[in-house]
Amino acid sequence: VTSKCLLMKAEMKGSKSGRREKPKDAFEDTDGLYDPECENTGIFKAKQCNGTTCWCVNTAGVRRTDKHDADLKCDQLVRTMWIIIEMKHAERSAPLDAESLQRFFKETITHRYTLDGRYISSIVYEKPYITINLKQNSSEKSSGDVDIADVAYYFEKDVKGDSVFHDNILNVSFGSERLNFEKTSVYYVDEIPPEFSMKSLTPGLIAVIVVVIVAIVAGIVVLVLTRRRKGKYVKAEVKEMNEMHRGLNA
Repeated sequence: VTSKCLLMKAEMKGSKSGRREKPKDAFEDTDGLYDPECENTGIFKAKQCNGTTCWCVNTAGVRRTDKHDADLKCDQLVRTMWIIIEMKHAERSAPLDAESLQRFFKETITHRYTLDGRYISSIVYEKPYITINLKQNSSEKSSGDVDIADVAYYFEKDVKGDSVFHDNILNVSFGSERLNFEKTSVYYVDEIPPEFSMKSLTPGLIAVIVVVIVAIVAGIVVLVLTRRRKGKYVKAEVKEMNEMHRGLNA
């Protein structure tokens, strides 16, 4: 299995033409494919840059800090020790057989991606969600073991129909039925928690916050103007009444 870093680099060269609660520090890859810097061994460099913008990554090559300028320091490549792959299959009348499903994915991961079975922590099925947990910390992994980050990357591309094995497409079938997936998400848990701040909010969330703030400000402005106009009307009404009383007295 080629390392994820070298595989992403090769892809970039070609492209330039019922769910369980997640761990508190689990995060998704919000940046997608980029042209990474790799060490000679094939692993990601701790610091990745795009022009003058830089960030720190984990061993899965996923950004774990906010983006900064080129002066950013990434002292170490933090290990991703736990990867959660969550798949949602298409609607079906009856649930799948959990035992057959677990056996299929365990055999696929150990044979297709040559990952030692001891790194497959669990395969859980809760219709319509299938959750695969891969765990591999620094003390467990030997030099000859395939990295769970590489396995997760290959697997995700297989499930999404963008397989790296162009002559051997993954066929997820049970009996005579091919299983289709509506959504696949991958979550990463590092040995050291990520360092994100409010600056890392997604553009969509920022847009929602801006709209809410604008709506509140607009409401306050309308309320103030309405009260001012009402005050002027009352003063004008009192003035007219006083003039009428003076006219009657005269």
